[in-house]
Amino acid sequence: MSQTLRIATRKSALALWQAEHVAALLRQAHPGLAVELVPMSTRGDEILDRSLATVGGKGLFLKELEVAMLEHRADLAVHSLKDVPAVLEPGFALSAILPRADAADAFVSNVAEKLSDLPIGARVGTSSLRRQSLLRAVRPDLQLLDLRGNVNSRVAKLDDGHYDAIILACAGLERLGLASRIRSRLSSPEWLPAPGQAAIAIEIREDDIRVHELTSALDDEETRIAVTAERAMNEQLGGNCSVPVAAWCVVAEHGLTLHGLVGDVQSGRILRATADSATDDPVALGQEVARMLREAGADELLAPHAGHQA
Repeated sequence: MSQTLRIATRKSALALWQAEHVAALLRQAHPGLAVELVPMSTRGDEILDRSLATVGGKGLFLKELEVAMLEHRADLAVHSLKDVPAVLEPGFALSAILPRADAADAFVSNVAEKLSDLPIGARVGTSSLRRQSLLRAVRPDLQLLDLRGNVNSRVAKLDDGHYDAIILACAGLERLGLASRIRSRLSSPEWLPAPGQAAIAIEIREDDIRVHELTSALDDEETRIAVTAERAMNEQLGGNCSVPVAAWCVVAEHGLTLHGLVGDVQSGRILRATADSATDDPVALGQEVARMLREAGADELLAPHAGHQA
């Protein structure tokens, strides 16, 4: 059996940074281990003229990488966890979740320091339904425009004058050396991130014991507990990456606190729920917050997105 670990990754600058980061950590954890990247293009990268919600959701970023693992062209794949559906395809597992970076969203603009400073009717770019619903809730006057592509191309479109502001993830900008573009942070409890945002995940074939043993050394327990609660909530609400759902779990000495949110892009209506639990059952906590959101009317807001499975 080859001692080289092959990492399937998307070709974007951020995906390559994340894969290189994992490769370096694996080499550090296992001296002498050879690790190489297998860059690939996915349908999610290629379909840029339509929103993800209309073409199948963020799961489009995973499919080709999973096929590469099934065909033994790669041993593992590295993902942004927020792009990973709440329920994996059969035969796959997340062997490691790395320590989470800054999970906040970033307000990026050349005309304003913060969201509230934007002029009435300003053009804001984002294709995330979660971000659109939060924007609609706090600034119903804004023009919300689709924005697809990698981080660098999105920033370039802003600089070319197509938008007055764009919303990106702080973690992605920081990982690419673009932290200076963050004018202000949009953070909890008012503004919640996507489930799993800012965490890097390693996906493997479920039956590959060797790769599991090598990669599980990188798993961060606190991050895994937090994102497990967030993803369990998302799964109970449909397990769909293409819905306006947000979640943020805080791990503290006393236990867990999970903040959940479901929004409506058209009206800006926002439903919120928060619950606490011990750290030993994050799944139950996620399910409880999902139940609270459903009692508050979440199904009505999620119904229009039910067909867009990720």
